[in-house]
Amino acid sequence: MNRPMRKFPVLLSTIVAASTITLSTTSISAESTTDLNEKIDALQQQQKQLEEKQGKLQRDTDKTDKKINKNLDKQGSVEKEIHSIDTDLQKTLEQITTKETEISNTNQQIEELGKQIQKLKKEITILKERIAKREGLLKDRLRNIQQNGGSMKYIEVILGSKSFGDFISRSSAVNTIMDQDKSIMEQHEADKITVEKNKVDVENKKSEVEERKQSLQAQKQDLVALKGQLDKQLSKKETLMASLEEEHKELEAYKVSVEEEQEILAQQAEAAEKAKQLAQSQKSELEQLAKEKAAQQAKQEKTKPKSNNHSSSANSSSSSSSSGGSAPAPAPAPEQNMGGDMMYPISAPITSHYGTRWGSMHHGTDFGAPIGTPVRSAASGVVIMTNSASQAGMSGYGNVILVSHNINGQSYTTLYAHLNSIGVSQGQTVSAGQVIGASGNTGQSTGPHLHFEVHRGGWNGSKSNSIDPMTVLN
Repeated sequence: MNRPMRKFPVLLSTIVAASTITLSTTSISAESTTDLNEKIDALQQQQKQLEEKQGKLQRDTDKTDKKINKNLDKQGSVEKEIHSIDTDLQKTLEQITTKETEISNTNQQIEELGKQIQKLKKEITILKERIAKREGLLKDRLRNIQQNGGSMKYIEVILGSKSFGDFISRSSAVNTIMDQDKSIMEQHEADKITVEKNKVDVENKKSEVEERKQSLQAQKQDLVALKGQLDKQLSKKETLMASLEEEHKELEAYKVSVEEEQEILAQQAEAAEKAKQLAQSQKSELEQLAKEKAAQQAKQEKTKPKSNNHSSSANSSSSSSSSGGSAPAPAPAPEQNMGGDMMYPISAPITSHYGTRWGSMHHGTDFGAPIGTPVRSAASGVVIMTNSASQAGMSGYGNVILVSHNINGQSYTTLYAHLNSIGVSQGQTVSAGQVIGASGNTGQSTGPHLHFEVHRGGWNGSKSNSIDPMTVLN
């Protein structure tokens, strides 16, 4: 683990040199301790903000879970309604089929009745012909009777008998004729009644069947109308179901995005804690070093030999020349530019700047570089996360690294995307300029390049806190 920090001498070979360096490093130690205290305070503030964000995301997750459960309840209810409508539709279709069968049977009955009516019409025609013939015969008989004196001719026939046997024969013949006339009359009347009755029966039956057909057709129309209503209801429910399923997908996707953001926040919190522990460790080392220097100085004061004025003057002159006669020793170089600047993450030309591009916001700066070009951390910090292109949530970035930094009390997060390879792991401490990976063309990339983002504070999916990297690169 690289731990960039200022180095200080521990042992001094001479009393004069030790005194001179001790004064200088004590001042630097005090200044560095102040810087580290500010850094620790800033990291604690960052942790507090991350906890607040975690709390908000947890509330969002809880709300989303409630919405998902409510959505699933609605889906269950709608699914039951769809099942009920499907059942009703199935029954209605069966009833329509039954009615169509009944209507078909009724049509066959009507067809059969039509045939019967045609047959009856023929029979009626025949009966009418018979009746007409009988009426002709009866008219002729009545005309003959009228012309011959009516029934008296029958008496003459009987009285004209030559013998008793002839009388019996003549009487039987007369009775037969009279019976035949009576039978003809009775048959004539019966045929008339039969014809009228058959005609009425067939017409009534035809009317009844036609009424039944009309009733069946009306019932079928009602069933078809019901089917239409059920189809509309089913269409509405299926549309609602599709909408609920789409809403469920969106809620699940949002929940996943929130969970991923929670994971990133947790990693940021872990990185902030590690950075704070590192700063506290550095502070402890500086404090311990200051104590050692103070003890060493006190020891030197005690062990100073008492000398004459000349040696004292010489020592004083030497001390004066070392402490005030010459310029103070320069402080060691800081870890990075104290104005908040970062170093360029790669040695390559810029191919696309931060800002609106192709109708959407481009949240970073692109550096065109061949695959495998070293990518360096823009500042010292802690690796928040490394993500491969196969993992959800960051697939557009391909292989990506997020690093947390704290510069002059301000937290930043840098993002390095489309990498060909990753050379660090989550939680690792990195120094400014340390190689952390190699540029590539993974994820949604149009060609080999490094996509570099800077976020003021922690990284979030909305990228609302992204800033133009060129404002912090030096």
